[in-house]
Amino acid sequence: MGKTTGFMDYKRVDLPVADPACRTDSFGEFHGALSPAERQLQGARCMNCGVPFCQSEFGCPLHNLVPEWNDEVFHGNWQHALDRLLKTNNFPEFTGRVCPALCESACVCGLYGDAAISVRDNELAIIEYAYEHGLIAPHMPPVVSGKQVAVVGSGPAGLAAADQLNQRGHSVVVFERDDRPGGLLMYGIPNMKLDKSVVERRLRRMESEGVTFVTGKDAADPATAERLLAEYDAVVLCCGARQARTVPMDNASAAGVYQAMEYLTQSTRAILAGQDSVCTARGRDVIVIGNGDTATDCVATALRQGASSVTQLVRKPAPADAAPVWPYRSRSGRPDYGQEEAIAKFGRDPRMYETVAKALETDESGALTAVRCLTAGKEHTLPAQMLLLAAGFSGAEPDVAAAFGLTLDERGRLGDSRFRTANEKVFAAGDMRRGATLVASAIAEGRACARAVDEYLEGYTNMNG
Repeated sequence: MGKTTGFMDYKRVDLPVADPACRTDSFGEFHGALSPAERQLQGARCMNCGVPFCQSEFGCPLHNLVPEWNDEVFHGNWQHALDRLLKTNNFPEFTGRVCPALCESACVCGLYGDAAISVRDNELAIIEYAYEHGLIAPHMPPVVSGKQVAVVGSGPAGLAAADQLNQRGHSVVVFERDDRPGGLLMYGIPNMKLDKSVVERRLRRMESEGVTFVTGKDAADPATAERLLAEYDAVVLCCGARQARTVPMDNASAAGVYQAMEYLTQSTRAILAGQDSVCTARGRDVIVIGNGDTATDCVATALRQGASSVTQLVRKPAPADAAPVWPYRSRSGRPDYGQEEAIAKFGRDPRMYETVAKALETDESGALTAVRCLTAGKEHTLPAQMLLLAAGFSGAEPDVAAAFGLTLDERGRLGDSRFRTANEKVFAAGDMRRGATLVASAIAEGRACARAVDEYLEGYTNMNG
């Protein structure tokens, strides 16, 4: 099993997945795992490139040391692999599940007619092996600074900032307006992509290391914002970019119309409570407007809730089903997991391209009954009792910024390139600063912002950013 020829000797083997025709019976994760020995062969495929594009800016927002930990996986040195992985990524159990793997699009191995290295799966294997074999233990900061930091928002950026600042020795309290911490990770990403036990496992570990979580506290309340400014040495705002884009159409306020994040949140709340969602697709004809990951999550969730039919309206023409152009991943017409499941259940791809919704029809009570559409210039009507709006996000909600006396820019963002705001004590990171983006990018934002906060508090910093 020579390292120099491993990428040619062994073929890529992806994680086993449950049959799309069966997995919609459950909200559980549907990916399996390879054995450690099989995973070592996947690590052997890495070529240890002289210039590893996988960890460059366009390959990985976190600049993960991919060739280094692939080599450790190949040699079975799981502790060393974990050490290299955690050097740049606070939460590989999240990115290993939900990241679109830009690193694999940039993988040099894929240039030569072979499949890219299974970087994301290797990453996930390292962190899960570490949990399973007790390689992860609470890491208490060696020095206590005496400084207190409030982090508002507990999504990936907020958690990364909190983790970094806590490890530096600052006292960190994370404030979350929902009933559970985790933000996007808890309520925005469906359970079948990221099981909530995985999120809770990480939150428990952070608590054991000294991070405090306060839920049900909305910093959009001016009194709360005033208290945070008075009681903490620095405040980090990581409130996301959940201001949904509007979809112009007649009668848009009909009963049965939901924003995608509202729908996904209600679904996850119900799962965690062991109840049926109050916002269910069961027995309904469902239409989803949008073509991103959130729209796919809505399709998959509606199928699991027992929708009678699911149709996805996409404004743009169908893209050519071509291979991605290195080093950038191009969107193709290939179905994602939700579309695969819809095809398995209904025998057709749910996506309807070059289609916009023009007006909603309702019954005498105001409940949605149909959507009038325009497809490639032709009018038609689709039956629908539920419409899910997943047309993207226009920026952060303005209430929290206003409570701190701050103003979002014209694109709904807060904070400059150094994560600073008009108040020297207040920093901003994640989607709130740069707009809606990937979980990996949000973690990178939180890490870099923590470095800026540490420099503000101490006058210098030696943190990794």
